[in-house]
Amino acid sequence: MQVIVRDNNVDQALKVLKKKMQREGVFREMKSRRAYEKPSEKRARQRAEAIRRARKLARKQAQREGLLPSKKKRAA
Repeated sequence: MQVIVRDNNVDQALKVLKKKMQREGVFREMKSRRAYEKPSEKRARQRAEAIRRARKLARKQAQREGLLPSKKKRAA
């Protein structure tokens, strides 16, 4: 991973680096490797993640078909 520092602006470069690491899932990976996870806990977590993904996919599909109102975007 590489970040270019422009005009000696290290703070901005750090912000960009953190955002890239967050997007890549580095922080989640570091957190998961901090402690041992029992195989049963790992299976339960993976099952819960799969259910969450399936629900999200079903919700998006229902929004596309017009069965659910689409989420309104916030004005910045």
